[in-house]
Amino acid sequence: MTEREKGTWIAMEEATQHDFDIVMDWEEEYNAGLVDRLFDQLRMLDEAWTPYPINRYQHSLQSATRAYHDGADEETIVAALLHDIGDVIAPYNHGEVAAAIMKPYVSEKTYWILKHHCVFQGYYYNHYLGGDRLAREKYRDSPYYEDCKYFCHNYDQNAFDINYDSKPLEFFEPMVRKLFAKNAGHMELNERSDDAAA
Repeated sequence: MTEREKGTWIAMEEATQHDFDIVMDWEEEYNAGLVDRLFDQLRMLDEAWTPYPINRYQHSLQSATRAYHDGADEETIVAALLHDIGDVIAPYNHGEVAAAIMKPYVSEKTYWILKHHCVFQGYYYNHYLGGDRLAREKYRDSPYYEDCKYFCHNYDQNAFDINYDSKPLEFFEPMVRKLFAKNAGHMELNERSDDAAA
């Protein structure tokens, strides 16, 4: 970033239109690097330590590859790639983190799947951990119930095959950049937030 003008206010209530024009110029430049930061976050899942047959980075690539081979649309493929991206910083609610990151760029259905995939994934292991494997049933009335069930069954719970030929991250990069570019730019704050009615 080049040397540029910065605001001098110490409280937002003191800022002017000019000050927020400056802020938005900086924000636009910073936000243009979002996909690169997401890829950095995804690569953080490429850890040697893992109790699973493959690590979470490999799992993410395999999940996206399975969606690709299943003929899923690009939005779903990218969702499969990034569905566990919050694992590093939010291991107990990573689905909500992934959903929040992708909300401005995806459909309501994809947002819902990402947000709830952890509960649906629990169908495959909760009963081994003293939990309720049928916890997903509380969402049965959702129009996206079957979609989330399908996503977890076909792209998540089965994406731990050490011998699976997953596509590399570079294969998915154009899809991710295309998806995140479609809604880039200025968005109203109330359109970005997850209000109480959602």
